[in-house]
Amino acid sequence: MDNFFKNKKVLVTGGLGFLGSNLALRLVHLGAEVTLVDSMLPDYGGNEENISSIKNSVHVSYTDIRDPHALPHLLKDKEILFNLAGQISHMDSMNDPIADLEINAKSQISLLENCRKYKPDIKIVYASTRQIYGRTDASKLTNEDHPLDPTDVNGINKMSGELYHRLYHKVYGLKTVCLRMTNTYGPRQLIKHNRQGFIAWFINRTLLDDKILIYGDGQQIRDFTFVDDAVGAFLIAAENSNSVGGVYNLGGIKPYSLLQVAQILNDINPKLKIENISFPEERKKIDIGSYVADYSKIKNELGWTPETDLKAGLIKTVEYYLPRLEKYLK
Repeated sequence: MDNFFKNKKVLVTGGLGFLGSNLALRLVHLGAEVTLVDSMLPDYGGNEENISSIKNSVHVSYTDIRDPHALPHLLKDKEILFNLAGQISHMDSMNDPIADLEINAKSQISLLENCRKYKPDIKIVYASTRQIYGRTDASKLTNEDHPLDPTDVNGINKMSGELYHRLYHKVYGLKTVCLRMTNTYGPRQLIKHNRQGFIAWFINRTLLDDKILIYGDGQQIRDFTFVDDAVGAFLIAAENSNSVGGVYNLGGIKPYSLLQVAQILNDINPKLKIENISFPEERKKIDIGSYVADYSKIKNELGWTPETDLKAGLIKTVEYYLPRLEKYLK
């Protein structure tokens, strides 16, 4: 992998966000020439602190990928595109479905069209989500053949974004690959509000010696991917030519209930409190329930497996934020 990325010209959309910045750090370490694109929209996760250690080693373009006029220039000499830009809040998607449509669907067509016209040989790795499955059978693992039936606007638009990538591969031959992510967590994640997934908010409560509110009995089962492991999957997908046209689940070493996650965080910070409350109706309607990914396809075809135990990953995450907390809460 070291030799593959050395001097490669790489573009990362959503580059100052959670996954994009962690990916950028690894790419810089591997010797790639990295350009980061981020609109820095409020509350979406872009944060200058995320790239503070590499800011002199990357190019940054403060551009919204919905601007079609900027894309030809950004794509001009790039060999790999990590397409990570998106709106990921499920509640925000229900409150402002048009904005979610523009960011997660319409902008993806614009980006793919520009790739088709100006950079048809570029390798594109797209950040999809397990949210597109909707509610699944909790008694078994969910593989890539499971029907797609999202429970909210965000899931529908992310599903459309993925399908556009798959279509442009089938019809135009673009070298796309889609990774369906599940509960990714770790350093540089947006933790200042509770609209981008429960794990980030659980971490916020832990850092502030506050209280985790568990909806219902907390027995919903989920799997978790530490961000370093997720970055590894994106790098493998970009490097491996066999990934082209593929769709792959990511996952975690083993599943945990939401209550177990809270209890692990309580072990890390005994000042943390845990309380069970009734499920808010607006959240219950779009909740996916229990979900565990079957990631055997990416394991067998590309050789990726998660390596980080949940408790170890959460300890690393808390240790990252403690000296930088003000920069992630303001």
